[in-house]
Amino acid sequence: MAADLFWKSFFREHDVLIKWLLLFAGAGALYLWIKGKKQTKLNKDEAAKIKAERSKAAESEVIVQCTHCSVHLPKSEAIKREDRFYCSQQHLNSMDDRGWLGSAAWRISPNQDARPVGIAPDLVVIHHISLPPSGFVDGNSTEFIVDFFLNKLDSSLHPYFEEIADQKVSSHFLISRSGEVYQFVSTQNKAWHAGVSSFMGREKCNDFSIGIELEGDSEHPFEDIQYLVLAKLSAQLNATYPNLHFAGHSDIAPGRKADPGVQFDWKRFQSKNNIPVEKLPFGLDPR
Repeated sequence: MAADLFWKSFFREHDVLIKWLLLFAGAGALYLWIKGKKQTKLNKDEAAKIKAERSKAAESEVIVQCTHCSVHLPKSEAIKREDRFYCSQQHLNSMDDRGWLGSAAWRISPNQDARPVGIAPDLVVIHHISLPPSGFVDGNSTEFIVDFFLNKLDSSLHPYFEEIADQKVSSHFLISRSGEVYQFVSTQNKAWHAGVSSFMGREKCNDFSIGIELEGDSEHPFEDIQYLVLAKLSAQLNATYPNLHFAGHSDIAPGRKADPGVQFDWKRFQSKNNIPVEKLPFGLDPR
């Protein structure tokens, strides 16, 4: 009885305080509830943002195919050359199984046809070319050479172009004065570069040869970069065709052709490639 009276007296005396405590407790509970709701929303928003970013990253990761070996890989990890992709530097810098060099600029010429059945190239013929003659001295003649091999040369641009307008020729490769390598014909096909020709008693050199044009002429030395690039290209070709011999256009068409001419340093070419002398049957002297 005494206890009941105590509590009744306590509540009467502290009624206002208790109401304030209950009010504060209710407000605290409401605050914690509201804070919890906000945090839940923030967590959901953050999760949605992360999910969207991951989804966007996945969508933007384009898969491409290596031109050399056909393996699929993310575009961001591939090596790009023009509109082609490669999975490694090794594949970029080597010949694929279709006879195309990955590091070259591909410009496919219509002036080509199939090699005879069972014939693989065992000869490299080195040429020089300049359009117009000595045009590289005062300007860039490379684009004219490319157009010439593609049958797109505008004959109205120079009198000399009118003289060669009806010619249909090509080469497998062109090395410009700046060292850029262009490929016009697969090494598995014939390019129309040698014409009437003979090598070690064999006629029709186009059937079994690879043509390499150097942008230049017989009046001006070739560039250092051209020798370096020619050495690299020769090694790349040797990796696919290990029995290659090397000759100049003048060697296989004497009296008719004079390229690569006296400015081409055969000793320098041989030393940079470490080619056995027997693979250069016409010797190392200028000619």
